[in-house]
Amino acid sequence: MKRVLVTGANGQLGLALQGAAKDFPLDLVFMDKNTLNITNANAVKEVFSTQSFDVCVNTAAYTDVDGAESNKELAYAINGMTVETLAKTCKQTGCWLIHISTDYVFDGTLDRSYTPPDTPNPLNVYGASKLAGEQAIQAVGGNYSVVRTSWLYSQYGNNFYTKLQAQLDAGKTLQVTADQEGCPTRAEDLAAHLLTGIANQQLAKGISHYCGGEVMTWLDLARRLFPNQKVSEWSGASSLAIRPKKVVLKNNNSSTV
Repeated sequence: MKRVLVTGANGQLGLALQGAAKDFPLDLVFMDKNTLNITNANAVKEVFSTQSFDVCVNTAAYTDVDGAESNKELAYAINGMTVETLAKTCKQTGCWLIHISTDYVFDGTLDRSYTPPDTPNPLNVYGASKLAGEQAIQAVGGNYSVVRTSWLYSQYGNNFYTKLQAQLDAGKTLQVTADQEGCPTRAEDLAAHLLTGIANQQLAKGISHYCGGEVMTWLDLARRLFPNQKVSEWSGASSLAIRPKKVVLKNNNSSTV
């Protein structure tokens, strides 16, 4: 049975992986930032020197897109330098590194779906820091899979769905932007895709894409998730970070909202 380390265990995808763990013949070890601070290179090396892992799924990341604009060093430290440390450690120990990346490495100017070989051109610090992580893994080499996804949402953690639910719980009216298009992806579906790929050793090596199979705006998604609520279009001030207007990732393992 493969022994799998999952970093960022208390994040959205980490929690989704925990929820799906019982359905797969894998020995999953979940570590959050309290049990493994991945920004501490010595802590990472110690964990790998005292325990043996066949696979490391890195779900830990700095994901505040707007916050990254004013916290550039932190975003690059977590999404770039930390990933390089993980990549080197995994290569040294013969561990298969699976790293989660984002559609925000692209600028959204193509008039077709983005394939893994397409040239990245991030528009914001978050996307640039995630691209730095991808490039670090490629430079280190070894056995790795980088899985780009988009618009991840679920009942877990802090994301689009839970933020809207919190607004409803507070008695607020939902207002959502409609100026972006992408492919919303359920965290539970991505978790199942990853664990299935690990269990049967068929997860694509190198860079691959996994996202939902429908293209829509955030407003479309909100209305899909909350069909019995009034959701109006937000036309207020723009966000701090520039976001791509439309990024559709091409993949062969899509799901529906």
